[in-house]
Amino acid sequence: MLDTQTNRPELPPEIARRRTFAIISHPDAGKTTLTEKFLLYGGAIQMAGQVRAKGEARRTRSDFMQMEKDRGISVSASAMSFDFGTFRFNLVDTPGHSDFSEDTYRTLTAVDAAVMVIDGAKGVESQTQKLFEVCRLRDLPILTFCNKMDRESRDTFDIIDEIQENLAIDVTPASWPIGVGRDFLGTYDMLNDRLELMDRADRNVVAESVQIDGLDDPKLADHVPEHLLEQLREEVEMAKELLPALDPQAVLEGHMTPIWFGSAINSFGVKELMDGIGTYGPEPQVQSAEPRKIAPEEKKVAGFVFKVQANMDPKHRDRVAFVRMASGHFKRGMKLTHVRTKKPMAISNPVLFLASDRELAEEAWAGDIIGIPNHGQLRIGDTLTEGEALRVSGIPSFAPELLQGIRAGDPLKAKHLEKALMQFAEEGAAKVFKPMIGSGFIVGVVGQLQFEVLASRIEMEYGLPVRFEQSQFTSARWVHGERQAVEKFADMNKQHISYDNDGDVVFLTRLQWDIDRVARDYPDVTLSATKEMMV
Repeated sequence: MLDTQTNRPELPPEIARRRTFAIISHPDAGKTTLTEKFLLYGGAIQMAGQVRAKGEARRTRSDFMQMEKDRGISVSASAMSFDFGTFRFNLVDTPGHSDFSEDTYRTLTAVDAAVMVIDGAKGVESQTQKLFEVCRLRDLPILTFCNKMDRESRDTFDIIDEIQENLAIDVTPASWPIGVGRDFLGTYDMLNDRLELMDRADRNVVAESVQIDGLDDPKLADHVPEHLLEQLREEVEMAKELLPALDPQAVLEGHMTPIWFGSAINSFGVKELMDGIGTYGPEPQVQSAEPRKIAPEEKKVAGFVFKVQANMDPKHRDRVAFVRMASGHFKRGMKLTHVRTKKPMAISNPVLFLASDRELAEEAWAGDIIGIPNHGQLRIGDTLTEGEALRVSGIPSFAPELLQGIRAGDPLKAKHLEKALMQFAEEGAAKVFKPMIGSGFIVGVVGQLQFEVLASRIEMEYGLPVRFEQSQFTSARWVHGERQAVEKFADMNKQHISYDNDGDVVFLTRLQWDIDRVARDYPDVTLSATKEMMV
């Protein structure tokens, strides 16, 4: 493995073989399909599903919510662990749909690297760009996979140029496509001097490899037609002159991204990408926390909650907190301190995920992601440690962009609705505000689709039909300042004030003018569009 910082001690072998990464992309670039193929190569599943196939074949393993199956999109981030060669991969699949970007932002706090999936015909799209910005803020190493090369796609140099210009990152080709669309035969593996040939007949078959000796090897003519071979030699020659060579250190620092070309649906190019993650991806990294950082090689266990998923198993009203282990060697049954409440928690039934299947985790190391079933004690941003009061920092909560009132179809079930809303608020699926004046709740989300998902989940999981109503408010801001100043401000603006599920004061606004007025009239309080999820 490539050593990132020479002054850091060597990691224990079990931790060093961990690779924890997320897959990011624009909706429809083929991210869920790629996730399926990762599981296929990791030996975790025998046959990959398709998001848009017929009947049972379309049940992908990583989409387990009914709505995800109906619409063919991923709306919640799921985590999966599997072995590949000598490595242990912890893969977090993030929602591609932009209405769920907050879930994705938080997921990126729990990984050490990202795999960016780009559609060969469309190049860099808006959502990819947004997610890339978040990776940039965290200096995450990025590996790129250009998908759908078996369809009509753009010129290879165009795609690389677009990534370099739009995302301001150096791109180095790890493989080079031979032909495009119908003529797409496979790729030339530039790192290992191999010819990778695609088999279109069976999508679950591993591609055939031919070891060659450079692009002048006469063996090439047996596999590649003359016109494509000439084009390949020309393009690779140009690529070697025009594009930077692979620098593993620059990849780890987030300045350079290697790019692989392939077709996830045909299982092609996926294995090379996985080898690349093992070789060039980072080991578990140091985690930022207060009052000090947490290093993965520390003996004592520490971990933090980056996601809470309610009702993963509809038969049991359970909540699973997804915990990224930041240090140490965790064993089942261990007692860890819940830093926010200062109470010890015995972790007796932690789970490892394989999409919607789970198994008991007897142990976990720094870099792993485990699920801890609980009844609402654990929230996003919580830290668990072996006694030391550390708080992991940098997990954001964003102000919602859409606000609506919510009512239960049956007025007698208002109490049930409150319980359901609190559960979703703690899961991070929506912001729930309780106005200071009047009854009812206001629900805030980032994108319109989240209202539909919430309504369908409340009905399915709680048997409560609900309806959303227009709200007079258009945005929300958290109020910060000295306690006295905040209380005085809340008293003077009662009709705008509500409380979030943590009890923090929130100012609901109709217009930008409201926000400007507060800045002018109340200099001792500040309004903020984000809140750190720390307690």
